[in-house]
Amino acid sequence: MDLQTATAALGALSQSTRLEAFRLLVKHEPEGLAAGEVARQLDVPQNTMSAHLSVLTRAGLATAERHSRSIIYRADLDGVRTLTLYLVQDCCGGRAELCAPLIAELTGPCCPAEGARA
Repeated sequence: MDLQTATAALGALSQSTRLEAFRLLVKHEPEGLAAGEVARQLDVPQNTMSAHLSVLTRAGLATAERHSRSIIYRADLDGVRTLTLYLVQDCCGGRAELCAPLIAELTGPCCPAEGARA
């Protein structure tokens, strides 16, 4: 990831409706949600929500797939992972013990570390 891509992703999340939409999509992984359902749950007009979801998609934070007459949006977890790694790639100047609490929280109950017991 480069600075421009990271800035676009963070900019997409800097707007409250998009941040709420993104968090809602994460909550509904891996099934995703139809654009209309995202709009309904967040009480936002459908055309406005479509614009917000397009911004998240262009920023690499969501994906869209047409299913019949609906467009199903999903959080792009690979994009989130890439952004998170970019943000902490030089974590604590190479002192891994300082980053341990952050890593432990990121691999908490919802996403157990490989080999860890839930």
